[in-house]
Amino acid sequence: MADALSGDDAEPFEQPPAPAAQPPAPAAQPRPPFAQPPAAGRLCVPVRPSAGGWATRLFRTPVGGRTAVAFTDPARLRAVLGADQPWILLSEPALRALAEPLGVHELRIDPAFTAPAPAAVPTPTATRTPVAAPRPLTALAG
Repeated sequence: MADALSGDDAEPFEQPPAPAAQPPAPAAQPRPPFAQPPAAGRLCVPVRPSAGGWATRLFRTPVGGRTAVAFTDPARLRAVLGADQPWILLSEPALRALAEPLGVHELRIDPAFTAPAPAAVPTPTATRTPVAAPRPLTALAG
């Protein structure tokens, strides 16, 4: 087995055995709380077309916060977002790395419900009211 490159995230079965008796690592910075526990493995992440190819879809929580969404199974994604929703496989760390620079620190895994898209509001059409032809001003009564 070749050594993993620096910064390369190896698959769980490729992890080297842990070295014996190392000093404890420094405490990691606390991460924001997440709605659900992290999932292991690959996640089905909904995407949308963009100028550069594909972009992950970001959603809003009921209180208005931004969140990334992922599913553990393509069937769950299709059940919630529809069969026409394109998706890609990403690991949880990869999805977080894409979302966090955008200020999105929450990840929802396998959400059971999404609100329907708002209905299109018809554009009001201007109606023209016929105007009477102008009349000349006559002398004021005095």
